Amino acid sequence: MDRFQPLLTPQAMRDAEARWFAAGHDSFALMQVAGTRVAEAAAAMLGRSGGRITVLAGPGNNGGDGLVAACRLREKGATVTVVALGDSAAWAGDAARARDLWAGPILPPDADLGDADLLIDALFGIGLSRPLAGPAADLVARATASRVPTLAVDIASGIDAATGAVLGVAIEARATVTFHAAKPGHWLLPGRRHTGALHVADIGLPATPTELFLNGPGLWHLPMPLPDTHKYARGGAVVWSGPELQTGASRLAARAALRAGAGAVLLVGAAAALRVHAAHLTAVMLREADAQGVACLLAEPRWRAACVGPGAGAGVRGVAEAALASGKALVLDADALTAFAGEAAALAKLVRQHDRPVVLTPHEGEFARLFPGLGGSKLDRARAAAAATGAVVVLKGPDTVVAAPDGRAAIDAGAPPWLATAGSGDVLAGWITGLLAQGLEGFAAAGAGVWLHGAIAAELGPGLTAEDLLDHAPFRRAWERGTR
Repeated sequence: MDRFQPLLTPQAMRDAEARWFAAGHDSFALMQVAGTRVAEAAAAMLGRSGGRITVLAGPGNNGGDGLVAACRLREKGATVTVVALGDSAAWAGDAARARDLWAGPILPPDADLGDADLLIDALFGIGLSRPLAGPAADLVARATASRVPTLAVDIASGIDAATGAVLGVAIEARATVTFHAAKPGHWLLPGRRHTGALHVADIGLPATPTELFLNGPGLWHLPMPLPDTHKYARGGAVVWSGPELQTGASRLAARAALRAGAGAVLLVGAAAALRVHAAHLTAVMLREADAQGVACLLAEPRWRAACVGPGAGAGVRGVAEAALASGKALVLDADALTAFAGEAAALAKLVRQHDRPVVLTPHEGEFARLFPGLGGSKLDRARAAAAATGAVVVLKGPDTVVAAPDGRAAIDAGAPPWLATAGSGDVLAGWITGLLAQGLEGFAAAGAGVWLHGAIAAELGPGLTAEDLLDHAPFRRAWERGTR
């Protein structure tokens, strides 16, 4: 995604509606607007005003939106069939008023879905909190088996809008029209696979403050050097090397930090490892150092950021502690995270010694080792870990979550599956380090690095390797997109 969007949790959306209604606005009028937006989206999917449409309606407000849409579509010439859960007595409030607007027959949930050109899924909205069962689960299963293109209203029925989890069984939508703002479940997996093309419809609610976003340019700004800059003014970065036979990961990170704009990058470690690096590197500088040497180097003003962990191997904890004690911006990745397994509180104490950005970049396995027993959705876990440690947490995966200690969070939806290749995480760690070296705050550097990761991989396509991510041409194109 090339632009960030505000996201609202289901509770935040309900609160926004409640404030609107408390201010004197009519809830049924809002339902009519929402239903009209659904009808417009359905007509756009069909490419015409007519066609055969079957609306699957539940007894709540989601079903009410669907029945308003059914009325609008029939007015425009479509042949509309309504299949509903629950008899009329099960419908109440605005949903019952919408049901009364529909003058046609309402078929039971076991009715034949027929030969529709389009299904509209208005069974359950963002309030669903328990697995589907009985007639509802059967209807969802038959709708999916029909292979008829489906437009979901607000969110695909069976998806938890807060977590993206499948609650028993879920609609597989071709497209989804949601209202006012997207929800986490649209972008967190597996919900994203059930959402299809997402359309956010304006229904007239005022802008709602939020700390949750879809990751993209505008949420952060890539740094641009001044005309009179020099390499150390752009910021220097120090990267810790692994041992002699596992140098590749730190070399990728060092090259990535340089590519991301750090004016100078220094790769430090044991002499045997540096001799291997010397055969592969030119612009990246090399220096022999141990943990104490790292501390001395980071005391120099020109080195503004460090990266510890990629391919670091055993004994990395002392280096990580030295880097944490330096007060410089820092990325801890891979082995540096495992070194603190089960000791998140000890890590947090070291992070909070200084007011500077620290970014942790775990995948799910590293996260589980560092934060054993921390449960909840991916978003909840990342936020809790950031709050507990005082660090920005990048919980990696195809739906990477970036969470800051102050509560801000972003879900990234740009990572293609071929990014799952050895070394790609090392490149990401290096990019974030390079951005930190240039003065970006932690949440911005992490979000920008994650976005670049996905944008470049998407351009490169299948068959990419980690080294390909460092090629100048696709990086430059992605960078230009990120600064528009």
